[in-house]
Amino acid sequence: MAITVVGSVAYDSIETPAGRKDRCLGGAATYFSLAASFFTDVRVIAVVGEDFGPDQEAVFHARGIDTRGIERAPGKSFFWEGSYLDNLNEAKTHATELNVFASFEPKIPEAYRDSDFLFLANIDPVLQRRVREQMPGVRLVAGDTMNYWIKDHRAALLEVLKGLDILLINDTEARMLADNNNLVQASRAVLALGPRTLVVKHGEYGATAFFSNRSFSPEGEYAEHMFRAPALPLEEVVDPTGAGDSFAGGFFGYLASSAAADDLNPAAFRRAMFYGSVMGSFAVERFGTERLQQLSRKQIDERFILFRELTHLD
Repeated sequence: MAITVVGSVAYDSIETPAGRKDRCLGGAATYFSLAASFFTDVRVIAVVGEDFGPDQEAVFHARGIDTRGIERAPGKSFFWEGSYLDNLNEAKTHATELNVFASFEPKIPEAYRDSDFLFLANIDPVLQRRVREQMPGVRLVAGDTMNYWIKDHRAALLEVLKGLDILLINDTEARMLADNNNLVQASRAVLALGPRTLVVKHGEYGATAFFSNRSFSPEGEYAEHMFRAPALPLEEVVDPTGAGDSFAGGFFGYLASSAAADDLNPAAFRRAMFYGSVMGSFAVERFGTERLQQLSRKQIDERFILFRELTHLD
């Protein structure tokens, strides 16, 4: 089952304790699509500038990702510069240049309209809602957001949440969205805003899924239930920039895969959480998307087994 993702394709300059990398390929839609492509077909809607060339496009094509929805516009691509020298869990932004992304108006190719799954990556909620409204036939919709949209564009974001099946955000954002520092209480408040499932990312500590009584069946099989997926302890984290988007790609990509799509039950969501953690753990091992470009499905499944063993009590 195909996933359409709308979001940013960008260049990043990143500095961490492991070194520095200038103008590496990044953006939420890039990380998401690469991670999800190991599980299912992926279609991208984004905008890039004249500095996006054949080498960058080849990264998508090497994974079989459909790029017909990537618009080419005069000017430069979205650029972000940041560092993690003080704290690997929190980026310090040094520069943000929206460039062609400032006037981005997502255009949905006709070939994308039969997509079964839709992922609204971290962009203006007004744009997220427009895309959602133009794809009413999708089977499952997930989305991401950030503190800026929560704080300064709350009304528009609340409209988006009404149309989501799954919301993926970090723990700080969940508390901010609910205005409640208790994560369990905050999760209930967020679920009341519309999403049937809330996935809260905890960075190096894994992720937690909170399920409402609308998550799976009318009988409420998973009402008020939680599930925690671990993170794999790593000897070295090179670049955490794309970890969250890679988690989302692994998570949603697995749900859309043929093995899970016939029965979106609690077991499928648990496995999807683990595959999300797997893809996030790979992404941080190199700068930018380098590690995701080098991966094989065999390596992914081997690390999935490691994650599963990490949680076995007996």
